[in-house]
Amino acid sequence: MSSSASQVPSVHHALRSLRHRNYRLFFGGQLISLIGTWMQNVAQSWLVYRLTGSEALLGLVGFAGLIPVFLFAPFGGAIADRADRRRVLIGTQTASLLAALVLALLTLLGTVTVWHVVVTAVAFGIVNAVDIPTRQAFVPSLVEETDLANAIALNSSMFNGARIVGPAVAGVVLAAVGEGWCFAANAVSFLAVILGLALMKVPVHVPDRQPLSTMARIAEGFRYAWEKAPIRALLLLLGFVSLTGMPYAVLMPVFADRILHGGARALGLLMAASGCGALAGAFLLASKRGLRGLGRWIAIAAAGFGASLILFSLSRTLWLSIGLLVPVGFTMIVQMASSNTLVQSMVPDKLRGRVMSVYSMMFLGMAPFGSLLAGALAERFGAPTTVAAGGAVCVVAAALFARRLPAIREEGRRLVESSRRGGAPSHNPAP
Repeated sequence: MSSSASQVPSVHHALRSLRHRNYRLFFGGQLISLIGTWMQNVAQSWLVYRLTGSEALLGLVGFAGLIPVFLFAPFGGAIADRADRRRVLIGTQTASLLAALVLALLTLLGTVTVWHVVVTAVAFGIVNAVDIPTRQAFVPSLVEETDLANAIALNSSMFNGARIVGPAVAGVVLAAVGEGWCFAANAVSFLAVILGLALMKVPVHVPDRQPLSTMARIAEGFRYAWEKAPIRALLLLLGFVSLTGMPYAVLMPVFADRILHGGARALGLLMAASGCGALAGAFLLASKRGLRGLGRWIAIAAAGFGASLILFSLSRTLWLSIGLLVPVGFTMIVQMASSNTLVQSMVPDKLRGRVMSVYSMMFLGMAPFGSLLAGALAERFGAPTTVAAGGAVCVVAAALFARRLPAIREEGRRLVESSRRGGAPSHNPAP
């Protein structure tokens, strides 16, 4: 058998979730929308930097866009466990469309200010506080249980495929016609998600009917996440990495302009390079069979992410910096998607929205504090020093997680087994 033929089964296995019609609709709509979202992210950073030239204000906008996720994701998780998840998602996507359209009009009319950007970022953050945990909890209804890990990995592939295309297109559009048209493209892209959701045929979500108040339901989700040692360890590591390492992206305009002297086109290339690495990492996970070794992968990836950030901070050559961002993206997505897979595999469906809201708080909710801190530190010590320090913290956090891993493996296996639908025993070894 030829080598190319032998690779076909693994590619087919990596794409197996796409055989489900509902997941294909979800995947296609999200891919188009995420390209628009990445165009907006790059254009928004460049707009703030063009208007102010301030690292601190870049950090402030990043903070404004993500702090609502930290504050309101628990309420979003409670909504996801009580309401029809498809209808909630149609509502959040419509609200995002309107917010992008407002920012596009303000920019195209030449009246936009940095405070308009901040307010719009807050609006997106509030919507995402509901959208993210709901979307995470919705995915298991689109595929068979055995394909859940693959669907999560393909979601990461989709996210990072868009992360390659979006910034690259944004760099061209920024140089040609400016930020406003990037925002307009993002507004139009949400129509693809809304259409895909409308065409799906999914069972109506049967919510948990426990007679609890909203706050009691939120507390139940937090308590479950904290009391289960494997979930707690995964979320704490994710939180530390998000706080100290992830804000490197907020400082990309500074690296592109002041350090690498490449302007808007360099910014698009840098972001796309990270996306290329992340796409490779996501495809690796999609090809993986079972949960064996994911805990070890997470520890290695978190350490590799920190080390790659340190090396990137030392580079002063554009093409070397682009090359170093590939392992940054690769290791980041391996840790994030592997953590998502393990948490989703260990949590019962009736708590899925609320526990995934805690995941959202750690993954995205900690980032605003990191963005604000990174912006302030970069003003004082410079962007390279700030990124290097964040990378060092990631390496230390990964070492602590790796030390704890052997003690939590057995409980992780039990949680995977108990969360199986219908109570069937798991055939996956411990993570």
